[in-house]
Amino acid sequence: MAAGYSARHKPRRPAAPAAPVAPREPRDVSLHGERRIDDYFWLRDRDDPRVLRHLKAENKHTAVWFAPHAALRKQLYEEMLARIQQDDEDVPCRDGRWWYSSRTLAGRQYPVEIRRAAAGPERRFDAHAADEVLLDLNEMAEGKAYLELGSFDVSPDGRWLAFSLDETGGLDYTLHVKDLASGAVLPLAIPGTEGAVWGNDNRTLYYLTVDEARRAHRLWRHVIGSGRPDRLLFEEADEAFSLGLGKTRDHRYVVLQIDSADTSEVRVLDADRPLARPRVVLQRRSGIEYSIDHREGRFYLLVNDTGRNNRLASVDARRPKLARATELIAHRGDVMLEEADVFARHLVVTERIKGSLQLRVRDLLSGEEHRVAFDEPVYSASGFDNAEFDTTQFRFEYTSLVTPAAVYDYDLATQERVLRKREPVLGGFDASLYASERLDATAQDGTKVPISLVYRRDLRANAGANTKADERTLEQTNEAGPQPLLLYGYGSYGIPSEPEFSSARLSLLDRGVVFAIAHVRGGGDLGRTWHDAGKMAEKHRSFSDFIACAEALIEQGWTEPSRLIIQGGSAGGLLVAAAVNQRPELFKAMVAEVPFVDVINTMLDESLPLTVGEFLEWGNPKIAAQYGWLRAWSPYDNLQRGAYPAMLLETGLNDSQVQYWEPVKYAARLRTLKTDHNPVLLQINLDAGHGGASGRFDALWELSLSSTFMLDQWGLAR
Repeated sequence: MAAGYSARHKPRRPAAPAAPVAPREPRDVSLHGERRIDDYFWLRDRDDPRVLRHLKAENKHTAVWFAPHAALRKQLYEEMLARIQQDDEDVPCRDGRWWYSSRTLAGRQYPVEIRRAAAGPERRFDAHAADEVLLDLNEMAEGKAYLELGSFDVSPDGRWLAFSLDETGGLDYTLHVKDLASGAVLPLAIPGTEGAVWGNDNRTLYYLTVDEARRAHRLWRHVIGSGRPDRLLFEEADEAFSLGLGKTRDHRYVVLQIDSADTSEVRVLDADRPLARPRVVLQRRSGIEYSIDHREGRFYLLVNDTGRNNRLASVDARRPKLARATELIAHRGDVMLEEADVFARHLVVTERIKGSLQLRVRDLLSGEEHRVAFDEPVYSASGFDNAEFDTTQFRFEYTSLVTPAAVYDYDLATQERVLRKREPVLGGFDASLYASERLDATAQDGTKVPISLVYRRDLRANAGANTKADERTLEQTNEAGPQPLLLYGYGSYGIPSEPEFSSARLSLLDRGVVFAIAHVRGGGDLGRTWHDAGKMAEKHRSFSDFIACAEALIEQGWTEPSRLIIQGGSAGGLLVAAAVNQRPELFKAMVAEVPFVDVINTMLDESLPLTVGEFLEWGNPKIAAQYGWLRAWSPYDNLQRGAYPAMLLETGLNDSQVQYWEPVKYAARLRTLKTDHNPVLLQINLDAGHGGASGRFDALWELSLSSTFMLDQWGLAR
């Protein structure tokens, strides 16, 4: 379909019924001398029967609004589904004597976890070897509205499988153990877990449990068949810190990673000694973050003690001291050391340079180095499934906005690259029809903020940028400048917004939509300092950066306000909602998934998951100065009377990370203030949490809803 459209040809919609009205029950939430009244605080009470009735009424209102577009939504879903190869299998990865992979079957929502025995002394992959089904999540999901696999760890001898399942979407994982020899699942069922790792004796299982705020805070040891109570090995009392659990690649140590927002401590247990206690590698020091791996009696540290973007060093594993460290790669202000993969004879370091990931390989015996080269200007590349220690094979995934994800095996010694699989995109997908670019916007303080774009070449307008929207026709698409554009952003926690391929996105690109990512400060797109420049007192920069990106795309003729839709999820929902508060006239519509919008009230409630741990990301409103900067941009608290863009807000009743009531309260309050007739729609998944539907087809059906909404707002809903 052509990219342009005429306003006079836009289909008419019958007047929609009035949105649900939430009762106003004023509650005084004043703080630091400022009077604040929250009329919708009562919506937090799950036990109030009015809450569920209101949520169902919101869903019904949204369903009525979408009813005229039922055929389009069905069409979009079928398009997205038709591009997926339903019978598919991941590239098998070797771990010990087995090759593991995940398989999907036609018509089934969930994967099947399988393995095959390795062949010969080389432990090579044998495609004809018999499959052993470890878990069939389709069978396990029968009769359940939601199912998510968490932990998945097989004992070194291949007999025992530790796995955890969440059946609510609220990160409520229960740990189980399966005997792979008999196929029986043991009676053991431990609720409230996060992470599990086997000791080398094949009987000792280490696992984490969470507190009431779902913070992983305790490390336990369970011994299969012992009949003894599980032993508590460590408890983290500081609510700002949470635990992670892993194992060094050489299987020498179980690793307990203890992290706050800006400080780390690592403790290790000898994986060969079942009765070992955790010992500290480096004592925690405020502001110092590090992670470890192990090789030949030395811990390899990725640590930020000499600069925010990390250096790589090694220390004696028996008596680790930073003062005696051997520096392998020094800190550089313009390069972020993201990850270090340590193997028996090689080191692979993932570096982020000017926003792009690069793989740097070092031969640990000769000291020689080389880089893995990539051709596209905008891409993402990272290692994964590299379980083996004594190997020269390094597996990585490569993708871009126009290139489906490809899995490569790279020989670290010979530099030979072998393509193992490219994500199949059915329906005649041709990557050459699409183009990707990297642009810059200039922020208020002069900082250059990157923007990644992708569009369909033959639908890209090259002229007529000054033509008025109401003077264009559909046939004049390629003569018009501005196009419908979807601007996505995240910008928090130092998490980068990677330019990755999406086959579902093709349904927008093929209708003439340009997709753009704003790599705003607060994310990790340009390293740790990029994060530092957009958090705490500087969080306002995330929002001004996003607005600058929108303005640059308009000024450069890519789009115009009447065609610009913005999208973000979770902390990205905060980003787009704050931007709308500041510049509502700049955007046609906003799509926010599980948006973090009721910032002050949430950060005042330390019983909620994430709150205490995120004081160093957003600020603590109990501190007057920090309340001041939160109050300046909290979306719920800064709604004002006036015109707002159309909005679609999506959430999950069981979301433990951003509670359902945040967007529900936001919508209720906004409707009392907005002076326009643009819709504010809420879609609440009553059976899921932060990640939405768990089944792959259900997830596509959810995605078709937001795509339908956007196409309607662009006038492309036919």
